[in-house]
Parts: sequence; structure tokens; C-alpha cells
Amino acid sequence: MPRERLSNRRESENITFWHAGREYTARVSFYPDGRLAEVFLDNGKVGSDAQVNCRDAAVAMSMLLQHGCDAATVRKSLSRTERGEAESAIGALLDLLAAEPANTNQPAAAHG
Repeated sequence: MPRERLSNRRESENITFWHAGREYTARVSFYPDGRLAEVFLDNGKVGSDAQVNCRDAAVAMSMLLQHGCDAATVRKSLSRTERGEAESAIGALLDLLAAEPANTNQPAAAHG
């Protein structure tokens, strides 16, 4: 599927959350129809493996979204603990976004 481009000017939402003892900051953008379109993710630990991994995961997630894969499909495919909790920061972010009311861009309580 060809890449579904985003408008040059678009609103984004900032989200701050904790995962595995680290604070993460995400910026997400949506298509006009409410679908997740783009993700940026950082943990502020400059140069760490955790920072590189979360930033690269966000780039990969954004590319998947823009090439037709929906967030729910990716979310179901990511690693989980035996209790069903996300093992990665990108998984935790997708869980937070999935908890939002459908078809709205209203922040959930965990958002900053």
C-alpha cells in the first residue's frame, strides 16, 4: 500500500507516562478521521539503549500506520507479560491510546 501522507501542519497531542521505571514522553498525531497517524517517543535518557529503542520503535510504528497497518493490529502483535501487560514502551503507549474513547482525540487521564 502506498504511504498515506500527513498534512504539513497538523495538531499533535503530548503524552507523558511511566513504563518499567522510566518516564516517557510521546507526541502523537491523528488523521482527520481519528486514526493514529504518527508517533514520536522519547525517554530523555540521552544516548541510552532505551532511548534509541523507543525512538526507533516510534519511527517504525509511524511507517506502519502511514502504510495502512492499524494501531490495534500492531498493539496485539507486540510482546506481553504473562499478565497481559505491554513489555515495551511503544506497547504501553498503544495501550494508553486504546483506552481513549473511540473516535476522539480527547486526552485520557494519563496524558500530560
